[in-house]
Amino acid sequence: MYQKSFSHSSKSGSRRPFSRFNGSKPWSRGGKSKGGFSSRGSRKAPAGNFDLSKFINKAVITEEVEHFIPEHKFADFAIDARLKANITTKGYIDPTPIQDRAIPHVLRGSDVVGIANTGTGKTAAFLIPLLNKALLNRQERVLIMVPTRELATQIADELAGFARGLQIYSAVCVGGASIGPQMASLRRKPQFVIGTPGRLKDLLERKSLVLSDFKNVVLDEADRMLDMGFIHDMRRILALLPKPRHTLFFSATLSNEVEKLIGEFLHEPVRVSVKTRETAASIEQDIVRVPRGAQKLDVLHDLLVKPEFNKVLVFGRTKHGVERLSKTLVERGFKAESIHGNKTQNKRQRALDLFKRDHVQVLVATDVAARGIDVAGISHVMNYDLPASHEDYIHRIGRTGRAGKQGKALTFVE
Repeated sequence: MYQKSFSHSSKSGSRRPFSRFNGSKPWSRGGKSKGGFSSRGSRKAPAGNFDLSKFINKAVITEEVEHFIPEHKFADFAIDARLKANITTKGYIDPTPIQDRAIPHVLRGSDVVGIANTGTGKTAAFLIPLLNKALLNRQERVLIMVPTRELATQIADELAGFARGLQIYSAVCVGGASIGPQMASLRRKPQFVIGTPGRLKDLLERKSLVLSDFKNVVLDEADRMLDMGFIHDMRRILALLPKPRHTLFFSATLSNEVEKLIGEFLHEPVRVSVKTRETAASIEQDIVRVPRGAQKLDVLHDLLVKPEFNKVLVFGRTKHGVERLSKTLVERGFKAESIHGNKTQNKRQRALDLFKRDHVQVLVATDVAARGIDVAGISHVMNYDLPASHEDYIHRIGRTGRAGKQGKALTFVE
């Protein structure tokens, strides 16, 4: 159980305990609000107009929790036997809810809008049926648009596992990496092209990417692409795709802008929603209140030395702040790395690989750089700097407590 008090180092070198709640208990158990406990009296909200109670949610496991029972097994789907064998090799037996609900519709050729929380297996929900389609017809080509380089790389890795030995290939086209090799990979006519809107637009302008033979398109994390300002690039790219086409649209949220995009580019889509709550029940959320006069860095230090903080993702607001925090943690003896927009793709991928393989304990990241990170076993997500919006908060903490495992999210409040 996570303790309610920690200690920090003062400038004089002495140590004194401090309460997570700064010596008071601001949360009343007299009336629960969504995501935590209601506040006793008025309290100034932090940047982003957050209700602090949304950062508190005790994960409680009870026997009454309803367990999802899939209607299918992967062996039941009408897909190529070689693809089934690769799925089995990857250890997939029972589909997750989004896979169970979406795959049959994609196999039938329907446009699909999939709404599901992060970490629910959306990637396999579209890759498996589209791979089967490419096996049935080697001329089929698929364009997958994603918000970040990390998510593009993650999807390409997943695709490689499913397509092992099937002679189906992909090209990853993202910013922050040399465009030359990407242009060369496109000349080989890969069946799958995975890219970010900005780089895809650049390749279209150079005539290295021609969309006339892409009759399948996936928009993954479409809500995030809109948030990041890619709407004009997305519209331009989608308008260049042939009709009729097969369009799959995955998002964690449904805003008015997302609905508008669905109305413009999807044809009579089947809506599949397995999103039941904003945050997974397996994520325990709490705040860390930094006492007046204390240094936030010292508070973070004293948490990270605890043995349960063994694989920690720390979020900062700015690229420079993230880099500075990472270097300071290294100076204090922690194994830490950083990922942010000022780093090259190779350096970001190296940092992520070190974190995945447990060679570093702490990965410090910005929101954009961390989008799409899928790393098993993250023990804690720590919001060292407050997120810009509640939606960013949901995406941040979704990096832990994945695949039904327990995770903890802590938010620093000064």
